[in-house]
Amino acid sequence: MATEEKNTTPAGATPAASAPHAASPSSRVDRVQFSTDANETNHAGGRTSVAEGVVAKIAGIAAREVGGVYALGGGGARALGAIREAMNATDLTQGVKVEVGETQAAADITIVVDYPAPIQTVAENVRTAVTTAITKMVGLEVVEVNVDVNDVHLPTDDADDDAESRVS
Repeated sequence: MATEEKNTTPAGATPAASAPHAASPSSRVDRVQFSTDANETNHAGGRTSVAEGVVAKIAGIAAREVGGVYALGGGGARALGAIREAMNATDLTQGVKVEVGETQAAADITIVVDYPAPIQTVAENVRTAVTTAITKMVGLEVVEVNVDVNDVHLPTDDADDDAESRVS
């Protein structure tokens, strides 16, 4: 004898959409699959997915545009970045790590601040710029942006050594 199953999913939603929005313990963002019924909207159905690398690049560009940010990444990453830049292949994701879910994103940004810019102000401006860029361009809710200030850049770090040579 055949059994009849009842569908308790709300009309127009997939079973995954009715699942709780809990993130896994190791994840900062949601990992729940969502979809909509194409018959409920005036546009064609389908799914858009955005790669983590795209979100990282957007976050990196936004962070670099903030006043007081000298560079992104730690010492080793900046050294490698200098080599890339010499070959005209700048890595816009340097110093940026993102985690992307279905509707949320989280970012970790490592920066070098220009001296004497106020570090807390620069970090807050980076948070705001990254959040705004990801939300506006990708449409994801940004759950957190962690800013790690790795170094302070002094103006004297760029000065060429104009001292006379002690040997001839």
